[in-house]
Amino acid sequence: MSLTTYSDCYYIKESDVDVIIGLDENQQVYIDEKPFKCTECDYSSARPHLMKRHMRKHTGERPYQCTECKYSSTRPDHMKRHMFTHTGEKPYKCIDCGYNCTTSERFKEHLQKHTGEKPFKCTECDSSFARSEHLKIHVRTHTGEKPFKCVECDTSFARSGHLKIHLRAHTGEKPFKCAECDYSCTTSGNLKEHFRIHTGEKPYKCNESGFTCSTSATLNVHLGTHAGKKQYKCNECNYSCITLKGIDRHMRKHTGEKLYKCHECNCSFTTSESLKLHLRSHSSERSYKCNECNYTCTTSAKLKVHLRTHADLAFSNYSTKLCTPVHCVMEHFIVNLGE
Repeated sequence: MSLTTYSDCYYIKESDVDVIIGLDENQQVYIDEKPFKCTECDYSSARPHLMKRHMRKHTGERPYQCTECKYSSTRPDHMKRHMFTHTGEKPYKCIDCGYNCTTSERFKEHLQKHTGEKPFKCTECDSSFARSEHLKIHVRTHTGEKPFKCVECDTSFARSGHLKIHLRAHTGEKPFKCAECDYSCTTSGNLKEHFRIHTGEKPYKCNESGFTCSTSATLNVHLGTHAGKKQYKCNECNYSCITLKGIDRHMRKHTGEKLYKCHECNCSFTTSESLKLHLRSHSSERSYKCNECNYTCTTSAKLKVHLRTHADLAFSNYSTKLCTPVHCVMEHFIVNLGE
């Protein structure tokens, strides 16, 4: 057996196993095979200290304890990273934009924003991503996997964030509030779109007709009028529409599925809009106001019924002066009331 010096250790070629010796136990590297096998699972390792660390997953041992809180860890590097939450230290700093963070992994991901590098590539299509988590989420569009399930209904999602937003339909929570009016909603995107009512901004434009609007959904609906086709068709009846959301909502009429449940009572509904209207019956919110008197109510339908009481009072006099049949006057008022 021949020995060749490499830095401070010796290299030995021995049958099929390449071993670097002369180092302590934690530095030994077994290159051609992984002789350390876990007795609990299929894991194997080339280094004994890695096997020791792995075994803590089975034993539950967490030898590294935080002195500031109850956190404990199986690895010293995880403990070091955790301590940054107490000290506020963010040792990794970007010289291009000033961004800083606590881990080298996050820092590498951030740098890819500047370089444009997207090393994580989808094997099913041409999509690529800067972060492995984003690739994992994308792959679910191919597999159809939806691991995040709602505990209130049978709906499931590919992203945890989408489940969080969905749950607000059950709880009635609307954390995003408009600074200009009383409007509130479940997502920051919806609030951004709503705010364009106040600013008048219409960033979405149709290249065919010059039509502009404030939301991408409205533009998609408009584009369908040019295409002249409704690509989403119901397999139960002749209904068709131009949006996937529209066909999903329509199909509930056939299935009887009511995803949106009231947390105050046992009522359930096929659409989030219906649940929203129902929740007002439990609250004191009466957002529809009559311009003629102090009457307020919870729905536009109730307001329209009420407005007829004002129209009825004026019909006979108005009709007599104009020598017009009452039913014609009624039609005139309804048009002006927005029926």
